[in-house]
Amino acid sequence: MTPEDPVRIAREHLPYPIRLAAAWAACLLLIVAGVWLVGEGIGRVALVAGPLAIAVLLAAMLRPVVDRIPSRVPRALAAVVVVIGVIVAVSAAFVLVVTQLATGVPRIRDKISSGTDAALRWLEEGPLHVTADRLQSGVDEARGWLTHHTDLLATGAYHVGHTAVDTAAGTLICLVSLFFFLYQGEKLWMFFVRWLPEASRERTDIAFRQGWTSLGAYTHTQFAVAAINAAGVGIGALVLRVPFVIPIVVVVFLASFVPIVGTLIGGMVPTLLALVDRGLVAALIMLAIVVAVHLTESHVLQPLLMGHAVALHPLAVILVVAAGTYLFGVIGALFAVPITAMANSIVRSLVSTSTGRELPSLADIQGPDHPHPHEHPHGHAHGHPHEEPVGDDRGAARVGAGGSAAAGGASTNGDDDDNATTGPTDSGPGPADSDGPAGR
Repeated sequence: MTPEDPVRIAREHLPYPIRLAAAWAACLLLIVAGVWLVGEGIGRVALVAGPLAIAVLLAAMLRPVVDRIPSRVPRALAAVVVVIGVIVAVSAAFVLVVTQLATGVPRIRDKISSGTDAALRWLEEGPLHVTADRLQSGVDEARGWLTHHTDLLATGAYHVGHTAVDTAAGTLICLVSLFFFLYQGEKLWMFFVRWLPEASRERTDIAFRQGWTSLGAYTHTQFAVAAINAAGVGIGALVLRVPFVIPIVVVVFLASFVPIVGTLIGGMVPTLLALVDRGLVAALIMLAIVVAVHLTESHVLQPLLMGHAVALHPLAVILVVAAGTYLFGVIGALFAVPITAMANSIVRSLVSTSTGRELPSLADIQGPDHPHPHEHPHGHAHGHPHEEPVGDDRGAARVGAGGSAAAGGASTNGDDDDNATTGPTDSGPGPADSDGPAGR
């Protein structure tokens, strides 16, 4: 061997566990790098990606509403009516919140002022014995900081104006995207599928339709859970005569779209308001109501309404919400669970179509904490058969050779039927009845 020849290590010199660990490490590094690059790209186009993702969630929730509109109504008109309905509902809630805040803020300001005076008196006369000179010194330091940081305040005002422009642009992007997802979602999805290699089109189409079904089930369930949570906390606040009941209902409703932790976070608002306006006892009662609503959501509503559609372990929900919040803020907390649920369904569908065996769900996994008396030889309990996807009444989607594609489950309104044909698929489960990942 000459000095220029590279040094090669024979395979037999490396034990098999070392080679296996190296292969797994390389794959994990590539996956992490890919996820990081995708996250960085999304962060740089957050002004577009955020509203687009919200439009996808709204489309998954509102698609059945468009499908139920009679077919004699043009699909474009049906989509416009639904979008206008969303705008009217959001605008009405916004007007009610602003009106109640405008009428109630002066009284709450007086309450906060009197509460601050009481707190200062307690600091001076209580066990801490903070003197008036020290309190005045703290007030003077705060005023001095404000005086010397007026440039920061001006920069903050500029950012507020900039955020208002971004909000208006994002709202417009969301509404326009929502209209096209409801109107021509199937065509948009099939355009994407045609870019895939011909050999993987059919499996990808089936898998993502299963993921779209899970996303639709998630949005419908979370909407119902959020409405129940908001009603429970709102009724409690109304009984305790806590101010700003309508803003409280809106805050709890929006926060409940973050499963498990959202209700607790949103419930801190009525608890603090009860403390300021009604006193410590009312605040403790309000906190008990919030905790009761949270426990009802976690142990009754989520298992009962969600079922096996997007079954995720509570620990997985907490971890993905924490990671999403840390990486992408509020948007990450909102989309962490639906993205994870959709990815779970897609992976399960791809595995089942590739191997002919379906991954076990949480209910199928055996263990000392969930024993089942009658167990299948392959490890599945007889009492928990595998969940089969709901097939379309008019046939399954099939993506043909040469880039032609057929949409599974024709729309109630016929504007998207030009590219759709029906027929049995060669392998894997049929697409679910809730259309493609962007709707039909």
